[in-house]
Amino acid sequence: MTDSSGVQMLIALAIGLATLLFIMLKTRLHVFVALIASACMIGLAEGMNPTDVGTAITNGFGGTLSSIGIIIGLGIMLGRLFEMSGAAQRMAYTFLKLFGKNREEEVLALTGFIVSIPIFCESSFIILSPLTKAISRQTKKSIVGLSIALASGLVITHTLVPPTPGPLGVAGTFGVDIGQFMLTGFGIAVLPTIICMIYAKKLGKKIYQIPGETGRWIRPLPETVSPTVLSDAAERALPPAFLSFAPLITPIVLIILNRVLTSLEQTEGVAAFFILLGRPIIAITIALILASYTLVIKKPRRDVLAEMEDSIKSAGSIILVTGAGGSLGQIIKSAGVGNYIASGIAATSLPIILLPFIIATLIRFIQGSGTVAMLTAAGITAPIVAAAGGNMILAGLAACCGSLFFSYFNDSFFWVVNRLSGISDTKEQIKVWSVTTTIAWAVSFIELLILDIFI
Repeated sequence: MTDSSGVQMLIALAIGLATLLFIMLKTRLHVFVALIASACMIGLAEGMNPTDVGTAITNGFGGTLSSIGIIIGLGIMLGRLFEMSGAAQRMAYTFLKLFGKNREEEVLALTGFIVSIPIFCESSFIILSPLTKAISRQTKKSIVGLSIALASGLVITHTLVPPTPGPLGVAGTFGVDIGQFMLTGFGIAVLPTIICMIYAKKLGKKIYQIPGETGRWIRPLPETVSPTVLSDAAERALPPAFLSFAPLITPIVLIILNRVLTSLEQTEGVAAFFILLGRPIIAITIALILASYTLVIKKPRRDVLAEMEDSIKSAGSIILVTGAGGSLGQIIKSAGVGNYIASGIAATSLPIILLPFIIATLIRFIQGSGTVAMLTAAGITAPIVAAAGGNMILAGLAACCGSLFFSYFNDSFFWVVNRLSGISDTKEQIKVWSVTTTIAWAVSFIELLILDIFI
């Protein structure tokens, strides 16, 4: 690739992203249209064939939704059943009794921190979103702070701790012991989770939003609302705690079982059956069926179907925007701008620990996928680090940390977190999730630099 073609790609990327921001902030066009239009502009400006641009957009859209599109739809339907049955309220009430008041963010961050080790963070957030919403409605705490706490716990361990595919692949590329890599990543993950949780509490006070009674989001003055207090009769009318939590816990257990059996290479007989049940789409379908025949069995069939139909309508916007974000990422990937920048950095004389970190950071920002960013950085830098005699575990984790940088429009999890939290304003979306992931990125890298001094 010539320098002139590389410069052309960088200019096209800058123009495309600037156009995207302008459309989202200054026009009346829907964000879905803005994402697709910007993807087309970037592809054409970078010299891609128009046919290839169309192919990349459809492949990116389909590829993203093939992994989480169905899960989003099923998860939102499940959430609606939790709400209409009172199970969400029961779960929130049970959490408050167990852990006490004013610890909601800590509990959700810890939940995300643990759950996301074996389960993809998108699936986990969708499954746990009804619980977050219920706690917000019950306590009148802002959904913003609660969602950030949960999502940050999820994404940090998803990024740093095997057996999630990204860090597992990085450990394999660098040829390090998985156990050591896991323990080191786990230790690094603690502090950024705590810092992000503190940020969640502060931002929740600045962006005060709670679920309204009609299903819409409302922003009352904090002093005008007070926590919901259930009467004894109202509490008894709620579903039992066991039935309420069962559709939430069942898919988590099945997905964890899938990961364990797969890692142990137990793929035949009964194990193969449970691996099938533990696929996220199947697991959440089972949870939805379970909720239908336990939580709302006494509700009129017409009412249940109407609620589920209504939930599908709200899922449509989330699915379209998430898919469009995938299209933007695929266009940037197909144009090759990420590899161009990574190759340039690899040819420099940067300190060895910085190399995988910076490459992963730039690729993450350019094309959106944290997993792709860390694996690409690992593939480029592992031979360089080995030849230089660098610490392979810390270098691998540097690639993982770099992939946390500034999640924005081309990252599917950006849309999942913001849309399920009712955040539609672009500036607020950046504060809610882009800033959060950047905090995790910065804190984790500072930890790595300190470790590199002493190890």
